[in-house]
Amino acid sequence: MEALRLIINIIFIIVCIGLTVLVLMQEGRAAGLGAISGMAETYWGKNKGRSMEGMLVKITRVLAVLFMFFAIILNLNIF
Repeated sequence: MEALRLIINIIFIIVCIGLTVLVLMQEGRAAGLGAISGMAETYWGKNKGRSMEGMLVKITRVLAVLFMFFAIILNLNIF
């Protein structure tokens, strides 16, 4: 059981580091204020889900769910 707990801790640490890096890689919300001057009509404004920023947002959501899952599992003390 200790080996399983160690593996889960290692995965949890990797998820934490990945989540931190992805959040720091994303643009701030203030960068999206160009919509006032019409920048929202550009190609990247319309296809934000297919852009690099959209991909970062999706991966961040997945890592956030994994973070919560592993945090709850490690807090239950089943192992």
